[in-house]
Amino acid sequence: MPAAATTTSPNIAIVGPGAVGGLIAALLNRDGADVVVVAREASARLIASHGLTVESAQYGTWTSDVPAVPEIPEGAPVILTTKAYAVLDVAPTLAAAHPVVTLSLLNGVDHVAELRRAAPGLSVVGGAIAVEAARRSPTVIEHRSPFARITVPDAVAASPLVRALAHAGIEVGAGGSEAEVLWRKLRFLAPFALLTTRTQTGIGEALAADVSLAASLLEEVAAVTTAEGLPATGDALRGILEGMPPSMRSSLQADVAAGGPNELDAIAGAVERAAAARDIPTPTLTSLIAELAS
Repeated sequence: MPAAATTTSPNIAIVGPGAVGGLIAALLNRDGADVVVVAREASARLIASHGLTVESAQYGTWTSDVPAVPEIPEGAPVILTTKAYAVLDVAPTLAAAHPVVTLSLLNGVDHVAELRRAAPGLSVVGGAIAVEAARRSPTVIEHRSPFARITVPDAVAASPLVRALAHAGIEVGAGGSEAEVLWRKLRFLAPFALLTTRTQTGIGEALAADVSLAASLLEEVAAVTTAEGLPATGDALRGILEGMPPSMRSSLQADVAAGGPNELDAIAGAVERAAAARDIPTPTLTSLIAELAS
């Protein structure tokens, strides 16, 4: 394991040490940051006993001895990496810990407002992460994409928490307002998640499987995001998806295949709700949501 670097990072709590949270925690820990993961008691015991093993072509393979606890340390800045459907479950715990700030890296756009409503006074910042990672066991994480990128609003770009992430080797950038950051991700995440889940393939095959359906979906999503203040075209969104590794798959696809809870509503439902609020027709989007929900 590489020697840890000395940093001036604050104590950081990663709430939700799944594939994404575990990867972030392991990178911060390897860099010498004062970081803990917060998990249910059984998971916390496993991580405390075995550490978190990361397998990554980009970052290497190592086992991190990151501490794991069942409660958020009082006042610690939080990076929230649970699934979007768990927001209301975790809100009381967050509120009780009084974190100095909570950087939410959840999918979709609705979760930030939900957190603020559920935990009044909580300082929440909505950010976005682009990465493909999978948890092969509670303590083994496979980082599959050749990148891990976090985007935050301009207002927090120079904060200690964001500096710690960048120092740990994660690509970090600022992307305007909070709404711009969230919608910039959702405009490609929604079609990416829907198409890969529908075909259960990588994005390359998913785009080619039904060219007209993909084109219609991309035009609808582009119309919604344009109305939300981020001008886009279907062709531009296709270009973003075609720039991804062709084999890249979505977390929604894995969750649907597993038959458990999933983020279909948080991702695609958020676009559909925004379209309805602005009277933008989205027949292809609505049809795909219904197909996958069944």
